[in-house]
Amino acid sequence: MTGQRIDRLVGEHAEKLSERLMAHRSQLFPPNARKALRRFTSGEVADLLGVKDAYLRKLSLDGRGPQPETGPGGRRLYSSQDIMDLRNLLEQGAKTPGTYLPGRRNGDHLQVITVINFKGGSGKTTTSAHLAQKCALDGYRVLAIDLDPQASLSALHGFQPEFDLLDGGTLYDAIRYEDPVPLSEIIQKTYFTNLDLIPGNLDLMEFEHETPRALIERGGNLFFTRISDALQAVEDDYDVVIIDCPPQLGFLTMSALSAATAVLVTVHPQMLDVMSMCQFLLMTSNLLGVVAEAGGDMSYDWLRYVVTRYEPGDGPQNQMVSFMRALFGDHVLNHTVLKSTAISDAGITKQTLYEVEKSAFTRSTYERAMESLNAVNGEIEQLIQAAWGR
Repeated sequence: MTGQRIDRLVGEHAEKLSERLMAHRSQLFPPNARKALRRFTSGEVADLLGVKDAYLRKLSLDGRGPQPETGPGGRRLYSSQDIMDLRNLLEQGAKTPGTYLPGRRNGDHLQVITVINFKGGSGKTTTSAHLAQKCALDGYRVLAIDLDPQASLSALHGFQPEFDLLDGGTLYDAIRYEDPVPLSEIIQKTYFTNLDLIPGNLDLMEFEHETPRALIERGGNLFFTRISDALQAVEDDYDVVIIDCPPQLGFLTMSALSAATAVLVTVHPQMLDVMSMCQFLLMTSNLLGVVAEAGGDMSYDWLRYVVTRYEPGDGPQNQMVSFMRALFGDHVLNHTVLKSTAISDAGITKQTLYEVEKSAFTRSTYERAMESLNAVNGEIEQLIQAAWGR
């Protein structure tokens, strides 16, 4: 057989694509720059805080709290740090503790939410990113972990693995078997106040390769505790950890599931996707059963299925959603993430819907997508609060 070797052809394609992505990134952001978050209008901030816009105006006029910028047309604009400063101010006068700062109190355990699915394209990374950002905007201290070697969650937050993580810096550094580093050394601040990130890249695959050897050489080393052990060092700094898992059931995913206090399974309501999920659930059950027998903690606060990329006018999708609700009952979230051009278009510029300017879309398209995301994330936040006994 003649022709070009496939390894060289793939290498050429990877090099070309990497160069093009670097050029694309340079267009979006100047060299060595980090992403910055837009300002929020006073109306958006009022909705986030659950107060009236007029009340925010009064606080500003009285010189209390952060002073907003004034944008075009006299609009008052707040940064994400301003929103947090307002939360701290309002919490001081709140009658009920946690009204504006809903995070952990004494005795509350860290919430570790593992977002999983065996099949790519289920909206797992999109769901993780929007959940992490909304929790941060709502006053929770959030750590997002990109456990997927493809690193889409990292790219969404301005990290390009092949350029920014040349000397490590992923979770692998903290969970490897030889000379692990403290987790605090690899946590990166993001442009969202209250949201930190541990980015991912191909280094994460080393854990998949090293674990079998470690199991043999170390005589049953507890690989499934590696992530939970690493998290213990920083758990006092966060209320919620959100782990975006790879679309495979390997050692990374099993370790993440062992560290989790809650599991969120993303599902695209198509027959092939649901069939794939069935196989994933069977494999997960069997493998985690082995982990449990080896001493792993398999207790969870909650498990939920979230329907993603949902088209209400699609008959077969409606049938599939009804099928899942009949089968799993309350384990399926009441709200769904709608398929929306607003969400997909935002992704083209490596942004989420919480980051893009509303003016980039028609009002109805934007508001419909935002209402869908807020409803899903609000339902998950209620589960977090319930796990803390509230």
